[in-house]
Formats: sequence, C-alpha cells, structure tokens
Amino acid sequence: MTVDLTSVDAVLFDKDGTLLDYHATWMPANRAVAHALSAGDEGLAARLLARGGYDPESGRVRAGSPLAAGDLQDIVDAWATLLPARLTQDPDALAARIDALFIRHCVPTPVTALDALFDALKARGLKLGVATADSEAGARASLGPFGLLERLDFLAGYDSGHGSKPGPGQALAFCDAAGVAPERLMVIGDNRHDVDMARAARARYAIGVLTGTTAASELAAIADAVFEDVGFLTV
Repeated sequence: MTVDLTSVDAVLFDKDGTLLDYHATWMPANRAVAHALSAGDEGLAARLLARGGYDPESGRVRAGSPLAAGDLQDIVDAWATLLPARLTQDPDALAARIDALFIRHCVPTPVTALDALFDALKARGLKLGVATADSEAGARASLGPFGLLERLDFLAGYDSGHGSKPGPGQALAFCDAAGVAPERLMVIGDNRHDVDMARAARARYAIGVLTGTTAASELAAIADAVFEDVGFLTV
C-alpha cells in the first residue's frame, strides 16, 4: 500500500520500539530492574527476564511478551509468582516500586533526531501524539530530554485514563484532543498491539517499524506498510 501523508491530519506514535530503539533503551533497564528485585540472586534475575519474554540465546525480547508489549501491570503479573512473598504481599507497592525502578534505569536511545523529525511534521500542519504501554510519568521522563513534550499535542500512558492497547481508547482520545477524525489518523508502532489499536479505532493507516521487537514478516502480515524506522516520514 502507498502511504500518502497528505491524506492524514495527525500521527500517533508508539514510544518504545518506535521513537526509542527498544533493545538499546530497555534491555539495560530490564536487566537492572530484574537484578534489583532479585537482591543479588542471579538465577532469579534470569528467571524474571525469561518470564518477561527475554531470550538469552538471541539477546532479544519476544514480540508480544510482557516486556515488549505489556503495560506495568502485565509485567507485575508475569513476575509476581517468581518473587518472594515480602515483595508481593502489597501488589500496589510492588507495582510502584517496579515503575520507579524502570524510570530510574531507563536511558532512552532515540531512533533518529526526534526534535528535527517532529519539527518537520509540525511544519506540515500535522497533529502529533504518543500512545504508550508505559506509564505517563515514564513516558514524560524518557521523551522529555529530547524536547518532545512541548512538541506533542497529546501523550497517553496506560494509566492516563484512556485504557490500554490494543483497545482503541488512546487513539480515540488523541483524535478528540486534536480535533481529528479517525479516518485522518496514522498510527505508527513496532508491535501487533499498535496495529490492533489502529484497526479498533478505524485509523486510516496502521504502520509498522522495525526498531522494536517484531519481525518484518510478522508486521507485514498485519500492517498497511512496514518501514525500517520513522525516518520514512521525512522522505
């Protein structure tokens, strides 16, 4: 399918694996959080990573796994049965601790010069948003250093009140906030959850990129088009 930017008024980006290189950004953080929770138990840390979707042989996280596509609660649920009772007796405290650890250890690695990309898109009159499975606080912490927060018309995490992917809530909330019809919306992501959200919201385009955890063949089977990264927007 040919992607025609003149047929859209808004672009909604996934964050991790789309604006930020997933493995460069999150594998160091995943390891650090797993080791912090395991208190030096290397075996437990390895089991936590594996339960989250990490494959030590390939060094990559499996597409669709909790660490790749889940929100904080998905990760907490995946790890809780492996953790000692002293950590799991208060689920809310455990979730807050894991979220704080991820924010502390995340060192975001952008896939391109994001400020220049966003400026170019804004110059075309496009509304820009981010919809992520991360918390809103986590999203602000990882995107803020690149000057993106002031360039965005919308930002939503799983805890922003619009639901989680693959439901349409975040995409439809962006359309409402931006005053854009869903059929004039392009959604860009690295995961099936992003494509499913776009379809559920009846967006014009569901675009896949290869800077995350999903193989090109898998994305090509479900997305309208697949590109190496978001740089295709400025070609």
